[in-house]
Amino acid sequence: MPTATIRDQEMFIGGRWCGAVDRSTFTKKNPYSGEAISHVPASGRADVEAAVDAAAAAFGAWSNSAPGMRRSLFLKAADVLEARQEKLARLITEETGGTFGWGMFNCMLSAAILREAAAESYGLIGEIIPSDLPDTRAMALRQPVGVVVGIAPWNAPLILGFRAAAIPLAYGNTVVLKASEESPGTHLAIASVLSEAGFPDGVINVITNAPKDAAEVVDALIAHPKTRRINFTGSTKIGRLIAEKAGKHLKRTLLELGGKAPMIVLEDAEMDAAVAAGNFGAFMNQGQICMSTERIIVERPVADEFARKLAAKAVALKVGDPMQMDTEVGAVINRATIERVDSLIADAVSQGARVLCGGKAAGACYLPTVLYGVTPAMRIYHDESFGPVVSVVVAENADEALRIANDTEYGLSGAVFSRDINKAMKIAERMETGMCHINGSTVHDEPQMPFGGVKSSGWGRFGGKAALEEFTELRWITIRRSPTPYPI
Repeated sequence: MPTATIRDQEMFIGGRWCGAVDRSTFTKKNPYSGEAISHVPASGRADVEAAVDAAAAAFGAWSNSAPGMRRSLFLKAADVLEARQEKLARLITEETGGTFGWGMFNCMLSAAILREAAAESYGLIGEIIPSDLPDTRAMALRQPVGVVVGIAPWNAPLILGFRAAAIPLAYGNTVVLKASEESPGTHLAIASVLSEAGFPDGVINVITNAPKDAAEVVDALIAHPKTRRINFTGSTKIGRLIAEKAGKHLKRTLLELGGKAPMIVLEDAEMDAAVAAGNFGAFMNQGQICMSTERIIVERPVADEFARKLAAKAVALKVGDPMQMDTEVGAVINRATIERVDSLIADAVSQGARVLCGGKAAGACYLPTVLYGVTPAMRIYHDESFGPVVSVVVAENADEALRIANDTEYGLSGAVFSRDINKAMKIAERMETGMCHINGSTVHDEPQMPFGGVKSSGWGRFGGKAALEEFTELRWITIRRSPTPYPI
């Protein structure tokens, strides 16, 4: 169906909806239909300056606000979001090509993130440390850092946008969120939700930019003297650049980057449960999740059976219009994704891998694909596909399966399936990932959990108490109750 109207979007700076200073815009298109859906402000350095200055001006009052007040605002925001969830889910589908169900899941988990932030509003806890000086009290205190920059991606736009902003706000920081060029309306909706809930002007600011200006806008955000933390979710390639730029300015970063998530299936695994988890992990949101199951490593005695069952499950998934309620696999984000996946599959097939299902595009969608017999000689063994394709790799035993799982530069999420929990736990402990799930999918998130990776999947942790380390300063303060007898 043709888009009825093309929306004119505005950024949110200092509590005000506005265009770019120079009035520049770019056009956002629907990945499935290819039609224009919105005109979006294309910000530049002047807009970055305005957003950071607004956040800095709001920091003093917000950082000294009562935690109970912040808590009530987050709870109200969760209610506002849930009241809008169907509209927001449709917006996510329209902008990213993900299914309507994926959009609704974004709303559900985002509401949970807001409620977790409400709890963390009381999270600025410290400790009393014994001092060797007489009549002295020493304390370690947590305090907000100032202006936090959030750079969020398009693939789970509401979840990752709120994750970039909510916990920093809960600890008393103010935020400038740089929206993704692929989901600008969804990220701007974050400002709308928080504003309606009553968050003060300048506490949350959301800016948008044209794709060609992304590097310049990010550079300006990092270099601004009033920004104190940079949190980024996206590719490892861009994450490295952000870390280098932030290091030049001695600014700490929290980076959640690429993944090549392995799922180990041992001979004694409950087969149907493993197949279901592999299917979900590989093809949910068209495989465009940082935790997506990219490699399934199966012990040889059950490898053929597993691959056959997985392909049968994958080929039954309904692919098509993401706005249809029964669609399970929607559009990929752009043509470049189709070309990348085509190239990886062609390379694997040329070196002996077998396509058990899928292996081709269907318009703006890509059919769920299972590759069997993938080896280290193939590019897809090493490269993140970020599409609906999963590699089945055969291992001779559990030790080899673990070696293959760790044979990657990435280390975000992993999984292992076995009826022997002790054996599975030993493998989980040695898997080089920030997260590992026993008898569960590699795709799993809860807002109170320490979410993050190792190796080239980034550093730092979103979520729960772990985020306290990322978004606060730890300060040592002493009180001396009587004069100190100094030696000179």
